[in-house]
Amino acid sequence: MFVVNIIIKRQKMLEILQYDFIQNALIAGVLISIAAGIIGSLVVVNKITFLTGGIAHSSYGGIGLAIYMGIPVLFGATVFAVLTAILIAIITLKNRTRIDAIIGMMWASGMAIGIIFVDLTPGYNVDLMSYLFGPIIAVSREDLIYMSVLDVFIISIVVFFYKQILAVSYDSEFASLRGINVKFFYTLILILAALCVVAAIKAVGLILVIALLTIPTYLAENFSSKLSTMMIISSILATIFTILGLIVSYSYDISSGASIILVAVIVLAIVKLFNLKK
Repeated sequence: MFVVNIIIKRQKMLEILQYDFIQNALIAGVLISIAAGIIGSLVVVNKITFLTGGIAHSSYGGIGLAIYMGIPVLFGATVFAVLTAILIAIITLKNRTRIDAIIGMMWASGMAIGIIFVDLTPGYNVDLMSYLFGPIIAVSREDLIYMSVLDVFIISIVVFFYKQILAVSYDSEFASLRGINVKFFYTLILILAALCVVAAIKAVGLILVIALLTIPTYLAENFSSKLSTMMIISSILATIFTILGLIVSYSYDISSGASIILVAVIVLAIVKLFNLKK
């Protein structure tokens, strides 16, 4: 009986994979996980999680503006997120005093702008919750192309400037003495984080994006001492969490974004409990 149940479940999984939207969701999950693993490592190492959260929520303004202007949502969110990242970089490089209040203000302003522009859009009726918690099942071919280009861009930048990014991430003062343009690479890291955040909107949404960036990296730190290794392990873990989350989401008909993060949190909790028992 047990064997029969396994065979039935396997057949159901094969049937599910025949649907285009499931295939697109899995491909998108893998592409986003690669970007999240790389950028999440930089976010954690540089201790800019809060700044990245500010960029993520500010990009909601770009979503609302894109809907109002009738342009692609990802394009609007990308432009808004990148501009926010540059602005945050300029502010934090000049003066870090009260940066928490400034990020909080930008966080709230971006969300407010997005909501207002959507309200002003005539005849537009959409569930904005999908952008907050991730409509990965609704990923289109155009979205997959965007994510693929983003992955190639992120990997190329990180590989080409790896030594400079490594130096800036772990010791910015030493990097400055070595003649590395710390301000430029700090800004570049924030811009890359902004691009990754926009892509991750399609997987887990704006609310949960920080968890996807940080939890795999937090786990990867237990198995790696090098930044490059951390990036690889984080990407693998993020991929596993995304695939398992999609399976849970489809099986129980619940939100895909929340399912992905819940799987990641459960794994993190198990690892931490196991470490405490040692």
